[in-house]
Order: sequence, then C-alpha cells, then structure tokens
Amino acid sequence: MPQLTDPGLFLNRELALLEFNRRVLAQARDPELPPLERLRFLTICSTNLDEFFEIRAAGLKEQVTYGVQQLQADGLTPQETLRRISVLAHELVAEQYRVLNEELLPALATEGIHLLRRGTWTAEDARWIKRHFLTEVLPILTPVGLDPAHPFPRVLNKGLCVAMTVEGKDAFHRQSGVAIVQVPRSLPRLIALPRDGMDGHTGREHAFVMLSSVIHEHAAELFPGMSVTGCFQFRVTRNSDLWVDEEEVDNLLQALQGELPNRKFGAAVRLEVTETCSPEIAQFLLQNVGLAAEDLYRVGGPVNLGRLATIYGLVDRADLKFPPFVPGTQARLKLSNDLFEVIRGGDVLLHHPYESFAPVVQLLAQAAEDPHVLAIKMTLYRTEVGSPVVTALLDAARAGKEVTAVVELRARFDEAANIDLATRLQEAGANVVYGIVGYKAHAKMLLIVRREGRRLRRYVHLGTGNYHPGTARAYTDLGLLTARPEIGTDVHKLFQELTGLGHVARLKCLLRSPFTLKSALLERIGREMDAARAGRKARIIARLNSLGDAGLIQALYEASQAGVSIDLLVRGICCLKPGIPGVSDNIRVRSIVGRFLEHSRVYYFFADGDEEVWCSSADWMERNFQGRFEVCFPILDEELRSRVLAEALELPLADNQQAWQLRSDGSYALIEPGKKQPLRCQRALLDHHSEHFTRAQPSPTKADDTKRRRGARRARRAPPDEEPRSRRA
Repeated sequence: MPQLTDPGLFLNRELALLEFNRRVLAQARDPELPPLERLRFLTICSTNLDEFFEIRAAGLKEQVTYGVQQLQADGLTPQETLRRISVLAHELVAEQYRVLNEELLPALATEGIHLLRRGTWTAEDARWIKRHFLTEVLPILTPVGLDPAHPFPRVLNKGLCVAMTVEGKDAFHRQSGVAIVQVPRSLPRLIALPRDGMDGHTGREHAFVMLSSVIHEHAAELFPGMSVTGCFQFRVTRNSDLWVDEEEVDNLLQALQGELPNRKFGAAVRLEVTETCSPEIAQFLLQNVGLAAEDLYRVGGPVNLGRLATIYGLVDRADLKFPPFVPGTQARLKLSNDLFEVIRGGDVLLHHPYESFAPVVQLLAQAAEDPHVLAIKMTLYRTEVGSPVVTALLDAARAGKEVTAVVELRARFDEAANIDLATRLQEAGANVVYGIVGYKAHAKMLLIVRREGRRLRRYVHLGTGNYHPGTARAYTDLGLLTARPEIGTDVHKLFQELTGLGHVARLKCLLRSPFTLKSALLERIGREMDAARAGRKARIIARLNSLGDAGLIQALYEASQAGVSIDLLVRGICCLKPGIPGVSDNIRVRSIVGRFLEHSRVYYFFADGDEEVWCSSADWMERNFQGRFEVCFPILDEELRSRVLAEALELPLADNQQAWQLRSDGSYALIEPGKKQPLRCQRALLDHHSEHFTRAQPSPTKADDTKRRRGARRARRAPPDEEPRSRRA
C-alpha cells in the first residue's frame, strides 16, 4: 500500500484546471443547449484559458526563470508541468476552433446569425465594409514599419496585432519587409453589418465581421504605393500577476496603483497566430517577444475567441438563449418591509441565484436610512460598478453612521475597480482598511449594529459569495441572515481582528482561516474516522470550487481507508485521486458544469447523527488556509440545515445530466443516467424557487440524451488505451 504522501496519489493542480476547461467546452458541444448559450460557453472557455496563461503558466515560467524547483504534490517540476500544459493546451485550443468552425457557426447560420469571412462577402457587404474601414478604422490605426529607427513595438497584453509583409520602396526609400499594427482597444472587434443588407434583400437577420478581417482586406490602404504580400493577426499573452512587497510599502493602495500599468507589459507567456501565418513570420514574432516554439498556438479563426461573446448581447433572440427567470423571494420576506423584524423572527437562508439577492441590498439600504442603526461593517472582495451595495454604504456614511469597509485591493483583475471603490468610500467619510498584510480578506461578512430600546442588537449576513448583485444572478451561492447574539459577537470580533490589533480572539460559533478552520476540519474528519472504525455510520460531503491542500487530501484518504463514505462536489481543481484500491475506494468526486457557475462551499459531517452543516467562503486549498482571511459558519437552525443538505448537496449528487465523474487518472466522464429519470439540479432548483421560469425545451428524451452524450464525447479526455489521441479533446 503506498504512503499517503506518495506523489502518485495526487493530481497536478494546473492540469486539473485545464481539465475543468474541457468540461466548460463540452457545454459548447451540447446540442440540447440553446445556440447562443453554446457560443457563450465557448467564449468562457477561451477567457478562462487566457487567465490560466496570465497567472498559472506565467507563475511556472517565472519559477523556471529564477531556478526555483518548487514541486507540486504530484512531484512534477515546473519544467515538467509546463511541458504537459503545452500538450494539453494545444489540444484544447485546437478543439475550441474545431467546435467553432464545424459546429457552432453552422448552427448559428441556420438561425440567421452569420460570422462572415472575407471570401463570403457580397458586393454590397464589401462596399459597406470599405466605407466603414475608411471612415471608422483607418484614421485610428498606426502601422509601424520596422527598421533601426522603428524597433519591434512593445505589444500590449492580449491586444489584437497584425504583422504585415510589405514590398516596394516608401517615400523615404526604405524597404522594410515587415510592419506591425497594434489595433487600439477603442475599436470594436466585432462589427455588425446593416440588417438585411443595404440593398434590402432578406434572409440574413444578423451578420457580423471581425475587425481583423476588415483590416486584412484593406491592408493596402495602410501602405500607399506599396504591395502587401502577407497579413497575419497575432496576440501575445503576458504575465498579469501583480506583486507588491506589502511589508516594504507604506501605502498598499498607492503601490498597487503604481503596479497596475505594468500588467500590460509583463513577460510574454503565449503567442497566438492564425493558421495561415508563414513559418518565417511566426519565428520572427517568437524571437521578438522572447518565446519558444512550444509557446506558439496556431488558430483557425480570430485570435481572441472571447470577443465573440459580443454576439450574445447584440442578437435579441430569446429563443436562442436560456429562458429567463425571476429569482424567488421567500414568503417571510414578502410579509414585512422591515427586514430587521423578519431576521429577529428567525434565521433566513438565501440560495442564489434561485432566490433573489435583493433582501441583502434591501437590508443595507434600510440600515443606511434607519436612525437607530449606529454602525455598518462589511467586507468587499468583488463588487460591480454602480452597485446598490456600494450606494447604500455611501449613503450610510454620508448620513453620519459609522461605516467600516474592508476592501480587498488585491482581488485579482479587480484591483483598479477596488481602488476606485476604496477612494469613493473614504471621500464619503467611511473607514476603509485593506485587510491584513500578507493575507487576502476573502471572507464575506456584513455586520449592522442597531439600537433597540436600552440594548444594541447585531444583525449579520454571512455568505459563500461576493457582495456582487451581478454574479448573484449567475453564481450559485448561499447566504445567511441572522440576529443570533453568539454569531453577532463572533463577527464583531472578526472585524476587530481585521481592523485593529490583538491576540487571536476566541470564537463561539465561527471558524476562520488562518487560525482554526483547517484544524477544525481535520478534527471533524478524524471523528468520522473513529466512528467508522467503531462500526458506526460515518459520512462526509463537501462542496467546493477547488480541492488541493495536501494535508486535507491525506486526511480524506485516511478516512476512506477507515471506511468513511465520502462524496466531493468539486467544480474546478481537484488534486485528489478517487477510486484507488486501498486508498480512496470510498471517495467519489463529481463536478457539475451548467448554466450557473457552481460557487457555494458547503461542508457536511454526519457526526454520529448530530449532523453538522457548514457554509464558507473558503475552498480546501493551501492559499485559503494559510494566505487568506476566511470565515466558515454553521447552519444552526434545523430546518435550514436540512434545506442546505437537500438543495446544495443531495440534489447535485443526484444530477445525471450535467455531472462529471472524476476518474483516478485525472480524466472525467459524463455520468450516465441509466434507467433513472433525467435530472439537472440547477433546472430543478429553478423550478422550485423562482417566481417565474419557463423551460425552453422539455426534459430530454432517451434519444436526445444519446445525441447529447455523443456530442460531448470529444470534449472529455479518455485514457490513451481507451481512445486514440485524435479522438481526445
């Protein structure tokens, strides 16, 4: 039997993340989904891959550059991981463009939505496009002919660029063979042609062209009197991770403001070119951005698939999208406009997006106006521009209430927005802090202090997701509203830890990282092990975004060996290998990818029949236990505990339509329903909770189900001995 520290018992974190993107891409291949939603999943896969290279691959390249041999739990060196990433990422990119060209564009065309390539333009199209180029595009472009006075330009991260080969002499008798055009981001990458064409013909409701195609067609206009012999779009992805030595700066906000511009020009990590790009130009570009051949990705279409997401918003076709829904509102919340009264009457559980996020916003707005509210304290990790949450905090501060906002400035890719948010709150008179040096403030907490008669009462909201009304309609999350004194006292102590100084506070109900969460989880896993060894029922269920902490994985292996039944719902990264004889026989791992991003974190322990259900902001990753301030809260109300268990754990475990089973080799297989009734947990929850939800289609028949599975097969990677390489995604 292997030692539980054996690298062979762990999956690579980066490769597991690529596997998640395969499952996202599988949604783009699902013929049961509406066509525009399939396109949206394709663009999500593309933008996910961008971030993977900007952060994960970039970090590994940085380790190689500086000679850091930091092994992951699976024992791979950074160099070995990068080699495997290159193989899998090239396969994934090739499959993305195959899906686009062979499946999605034809499917959209049948619905009157056309992405027109240059060879398919009508004469009317060509005339309109040329006028558009001359009036809207050409005046903004700046071609740079390369020579000693015009070196290769500093190419922006993920910016659309065009390399052109040019022949002839210019006005200064120069004969430079190559010119580079960096296309400004002010120009839309997708251009909608006039509906039904300019000559009034019918049959083409929506037609689009890519800006790159327009520039290619009219490249000669950029070089009057010269001959353009080649035109190749390309894109460079760069390291976008910001690094600030927090212990060496006096003001974190100012330090991050200074670093943000550098994100555009970090070290190059990937070069994308069109498949028609000549080998000479491809090599020329690689040399100038400092990359090797394995970093080159040839693509059969636009170099940034993410830009196609614009089509989703421009095409007003409800029949080609998921059916709309209105999030539900519980009867208790409808009976009274006074949310303080409702919460005093008992805990309130909100399950987003099936239930509305409005009560949280309403509570804040009510607190801002209520003369009896003295203080509001809140953590803000991510929110949105113009958020009603922020508006309520600003109103409260301007009304003279004590407003404290813990704004996490280092929320990746939201740094600029959070800097602006912090500045606005400070200008309104709020106390703004940026968390704790060395730790990201990832907890989701709201505390309202209200005077009621001779006493102060605390009202609390704790959640698994951010205070972001937009993502509350797209992410699955759980939130708890409570006036329990013991929880209010704990949250008060946590805000003191975040804003002040002192020893670790003793909490009565809550767990938090970096102090008690991991040890409490290990203790509870240990109790289940003891019960199993004594012949009693033992059960663990965990729902997470990611599972990668080696210590937790080893504890789960030990629990499995002891006979504990373990089910893990892990949306993304999972480094645990299930189903290994003698090690993880009793562990099952599944991932659900559907209309909504699975974001809730829920932990369940049978605890000898005294069942415990916890919700948290934390995944089971080392960063969540060691490098972040996280909160984990119990569901104490018995009825609500049963509801979380049923909706957030048991229903997803019964899903047999969009659930993927992790195999011990790291690949995933779509779960077969067999003779069971088809069940999509997200659809079932919409049916149960939403005020209004109309299905676009009936539940799939057996024939539909077979068709869907055949369509998804290429998007899953099977072991080499099961499927030839050409069949793998």
